[in-house]
Amino acid sequence: MAEVKIGKTIDARCSLGCPGPLMELISAFKTEEIGTVIELLSAEKDTSVAAPLWLAKAGQELIRVEERDGYWSIVAKKIK
Repeated sequence: MAEVKIGKTIDARCSLGCPGPLMELISAFKTEEIGTVIELLSAEKDTSVAAPLWLAKAGQELIRVEERDGYWSIVAKKIK
């Protein structure tokens, strides 16, 4: 897989639980420029499902969802 250049990282691993990380991701998509690649880090397993669903509904590009050492990395690109 080609290396993706992350433009913004949201570290929500210490968030107060779902839907906090998802709300932070949505906020970033509202403020970042088109073309920005955003990475969301979350310790909430539900976020690994909710974020891709929201991205699809919002018409944004999901690049990957990856489980790491006790947390998830969700990477997406703002395309509109």
